[in-house]
Amino acid sequence: MTVPGRRSSTFIRLLRSGFTDPSAAARLLDADALAAVRTDPVLLDALGATADPDLALLGLVRLAEAQPVEELPLLLDTLVSAKPLRDRLLGVLGASEALGDHLARHPRDWQALVTYEAADLHPGLAEFEQGLADAHDPVALRVAYRRCLLSIAARDVCGTTDVAQAAAELADLATATLRAALRIATAAAPEDARQCRLAVIAMGKCGGNELNYVSDVDVIFVGEAANGTDEGKGVQAATRLASHLMRICSETTVEGTIWPVDANLRPEGRNGPLVRTLSSHLAYYQRWAKTWEFQALLKARAVAGDEGLGAEYIAAITPLVWQAAERENFVADVQKMRRRVVDNIPAAQIERELKLGPGGLRDVEFAVQLLQLVHGRSDATLHSGTTLDALHALAAGGYVGRADAAQLNDAYRFLRSMEHRIQLYRLRRTHLVPEDEADLRRLGRSLGLRTEPVAELNKAWRRHASAVRRLHEKLFYRPLLDAVAQLAPGETRLSPRAAGQRLEALGYADPASALRHLEALASGVSRKAAIQRTLLPVMLGWFADSADPDAGLLNFRKVSDALGKTPWYLRLLRDEGAAAENLARVLSAGRLAPDLLMRAPEAVALLGDAGGLEPRTHEALEQEVLAAVGRAESGEAAVTAARGVRRRELFRTTAGDIIASYGTEDSPAEEDPGALVDRVGDAVSDLTAATVAGALRAAVRDHWGETLPTRFAIIGVGRFGGHELGYGSDADVLFVHEPREGVDEQEAAKAAQTVIAEMRRLLQLPTADPPLLIDADLRPEGRSGPLVRTLSSYAAYYRRWSLTWESQALLRAEPVAGDDDLGRRFIELIDPLRYPVEGLGEDAVREIRRLKARMESERLPRGADPTLHTKLGRGGLSDVEWTVQLIQMRHAWAEPGLRTTRTRQALAAAHAAGLIPTEEAQVLDEAWVLATRVRNAVMLVRGRAGDTFPADARELAAVGRYLGYPEGRVGEMLDDYRRTTRRARAVVDELFYGA
Repeated sequence: MTVPGRRSSTFIRLLRSGFTDPSAAARLLDADALAAVRTDPVLLDALGATADPDLALLGLVRLAEAQPVEELPLLLDTLVSAKPLRDRLLGVLGASEALGDHLARHPRDWQALVTYEAADLHPGLAEFEQGLADAHDPVALRVAYRRCLLSIAARDVCGTTDVAQAAAELADLATATLRAALRIATAAAPEDARQCRLAVIAMGKCGGNELNYVSDVDVIFVGEAANGTDEGKGVQAATRLASHLMRICSETTVEGTIWPVDANLRPEGRNGPLVRTLSSHLAYYQRWAKTWEFQALLKARAVAGDEGLGAEYIAAITPLVWQAAERENFVADVQKMRRRVVDNIPAAQIERELKLGPGGLRDVEFAVQLLQLVHGRSDATLHSGTTLDALHALAAGGYVGRADAAQLNDAYRFLRSMEHRIQLYRLRRTHLVPEDEADLRRLGRSLGLRTEPVAELNKAWRRHASAVRRLHEKLFYRPLLDAVAQLAPGETRLSPRAAGQRLEALGYADPASALRHLEALASGVSRKAAIQRTLLPVMLGWFADSADPDAGLLNFRKVSDALGKTPWYLRLLRDEGAAAENLARVLSAGRLAPDLLMRAPEAVALLGDAGGLEPRTHEALEQEVLAAVGRAESGEAAVTAARGVRRRELFRTTAGDIIASYGTEDSPAEEDPGALVDRVGDAVSDLTAATVAGALRAAVRDHWGETLPTRFAIIGVGRFGGHELGYGSDADVLFVHEPREGVDEQEAAKAAQTVIAEMRRLLQLPTADPPLLIDADLRPEGRSGPLVRTLSSYAAYYRRWSLTWESQALLRAEPVAGDDDLGRRFIELIDPLRYPVEGLGEDAVREIRRLKARMESERLPRGADPTLHTKLGRGGLSDVEWTVQLIQMRHAWAEPGLRTTRTRQALAAAHAAGLIPTEEAQVLDEAWVLATRVRNAVMLVRGRAGDTFPADARELAAVGRYLGYPEGRVGEMLDDYRRTTRRARAVVDELFYGA
């Protein structure tokens, strides 16, 4: 009798045995079918040892109740007396609900687990073929297939086979099943069989002898006409047989389905014919196939049908597979394939993805296959379709470090074991780790984690996934360093040829030079070399992601040579997570940023500071420049200091721009290109203004002390005044002065002229720093007019002689340096000119349109493509800016928002005022931002300004990467640019020309 309030001993024992619902388990044990064994302690212990005791007991009760009355004692007697059978049967029932359902439907199939002696431990293809021999229709084939699957699962869950052996057995069973399906199809259409020869080629995991419990079985069909049969009819007959084979395996019957047969890896995919002749296959692979198709063919294996034809196919395609690395587009294809394809994984699932997620199975498989393609052309030991066998061969040949290979082997086995157990539960194709606690508990216990199964499972999974993530890059690059370093005795290294092949495959155009750089950086026994050997595997991967890996590595060597002896440099890269990746991105993105860094390598410290890449304010910049000028002993020393600040800040801006445009592993690329353009424009304009202010202070101090005989102001115009300077822009300015009281006008004018000449000289002195060109050509009368005028002279000129284009040029005028009061009064003087009351008259509008049309026909450089010229081309900067400026001159008198020197702000204000419809405003803004980014990109990549896309392929690819286009998408970039600017030109024709 149970004491009230206390649980029974059976309840407690069930709880201790691992049952999560002891009450339900007790009721199941009371089932009549288990009466003969319910008190047997061996049974309870055996149930408690399964992955899910509750599921195992339920499955056992269902199996016992389904037994014919006369056969039930045999099941129960064998269950309690034969430990091997007990472990296998209950192990399967505790791990697979689907196989429990099968046993309930086919209660005699448990006997397939009895014959389990030493000779039966590892059945092969012949045994599985025998097991399916009596299946003559699709339903019988499904029953026989699952009977064989029972034995595989039993060996798997009991640990008699490891995960690699289980995967090989599943591939053998699939091979036997394809042969049986072809036998059934042939029996149904003997005439078709007589007319053709058909070979079935397994691909993917089946071809690689590493199949999952539930997976598409990838195949390719090769067909030939039989002797005396027309080729067309023979191929048609083979196609009918192949289609029937696929239906036999894939269609759902009363016994469910086996697995889908997928033939989409064939030439042309689902758009190509299901069956081709051998010659047709070869013609396609020789002319049209892409690199990924040869990667897929690594696992090709003839499994069914005509053995001679299958062998011919394998013999014919094998040389093509191992020559793939010599194809012209191999490097670009590899760089594209190396980027993980996760875009189609829902964000909520990506962390649970065993196959495609970060650190998943696909990472290991892809890395191994890529290394096989690169090195297998000269080493036949790597010609294996099985991932773990290939990994072992790569380690044995020195292509992968032994320790790295061992870690990857362990991680891959663990992840595949998880995948097997997840799929075995319901025999469903999935690669997602479950979220439900009970499912995770069963999964953990099935892998031998019994103390805290869920916590232990998550910990082990994360550890192995992290190892894969960490090793994925290291796998490619670590052996390259070993190739140039001193190795321990017995270690195998890459040969120089193999190292060169690998570098070439990863995008390095000059592998020999790259190896020399690696040797210079990583050889030796110094602490510096040891840290470099830690850093370089990852750095090389980041360089390879750029358009010019060679330049990235060369620049890294230069910076390291300059800073390698400083105590903080390598420590910064090693310890500050973002610094190394930021440096790699900057050094491989073009010439400008590395050139700036080489002139002052210590600026690399900015890359490790969380806020180090944020542009500084105009006030902070001017304060630092003026302080540096004040400390200098001469004008030349002062401007050298100012230009040094400019160089450092230009590097800060370029580095921030590159990193925001490319993105990093921890920080995605900036999604708003307009924000990037505005940031660069503001930063470069503020920096130019501070530098000009410093040069002005230096020029004045050298000749007049603290006070110039005339008040003097510098007005920024063009892109300078509009805060839209790019990396290669000159500083367009106007100079204005006003004699101080008691100073003769001629003396004041001479002083102003002198200070301008001295500023220009100082800013263009040949030094290591980039020069700053000051351009005053937008002044009244252009180059024919005086370089500097008094405020009253400007007033007189504008009152009597000002032309419309001069008023238009003043739209972007803004004081940038010098006397603040004089600058303010100059703006008050020109406001009525640039924002005329009642707007422009029709004559003035016609004059602006005429000037614009003449500029389009005369100023475009000879031979330039008008669809790709960012400044003067169709829908480019000039088109958008003149359109916005015409609107400003016509309407700014009534719309205060239009009174701005900035193009994008004026465009937004025009839209807000209802002067431009929403869609047209967006089109103009997009075109202006894109053209500006292209100009910035050209300067970053080439190190010199340009208004058109580069002709050099590598430089063009680098511009594409800056703009967000992956490798190999240059044509798409140019098409997008033409489309964007074509739409903008249509808006310009309407708004500017009134078309």
